[in-house]
Amino acid sequence: MKLILGSQSKRRRELLSQIGLEYEILIPDADEKQITDSDPETKVIETARLKASVLTADDNSILLTCDTVVSHNQIIYEKPATIEDARQMIRALSGSTHEVYSAVILKSRDFEEIISDSTEVTFYDLSEEEIEEYIQTDEPYDKAGGYGIQSFGAVFVKEIKGDYNTVVGLPLAKVYRALKKYGF
Repeated sequence: MKLILGSQSKRRRELLSQIGLEYEILIPDADEKQITDSDPETKVIETARLKASVLTADDNSILLTCDTVVSHNQIIYEKPATIEDARQMIRALSGSTHEVYSAVILKSRDFEEIISDSTEVTFYDLSEEEIEEYIQTDEPYDKAGGYGIQSFGAVFVKEIKGDYNTVVGLPLAKVYRALKKYGF
């Protein structure tokens, strides 16, 4: 059985490699904007499912596609498109608790399995100077919520409740356990 990661995320590649999985990479060409659900868990599941739907697995493959969003005060934060988006996101998260939702679709010709998880993250109160310095880096712009917990964004985090890897973008322990059922 062959594992195919349907993601261009360097962080997801690192996590799968961390647990010794071998995989191939396919980049899904999917219009994620068409998933407009306001429920964050449904949104990440449907986006991961959309990514899986545009990829093709042969009979001996399992596709693994993912999505992650941040939710705070009933607003879903995806990747910021502009510096102003990043500024607004980090300001909104400053001094409060938000949820990070990640979903994975494991799909073969014979089955589809959904794995989803959420983790609460609490930020320290951030100064305007901290926010401005951060958004001037490249870090916020390819991450849901505009921050990377696995890099410099970690200094904003006061507390997490749940799986750290869910915040990074892949609920690794749940994925590992699911893949074991399929011989990985």
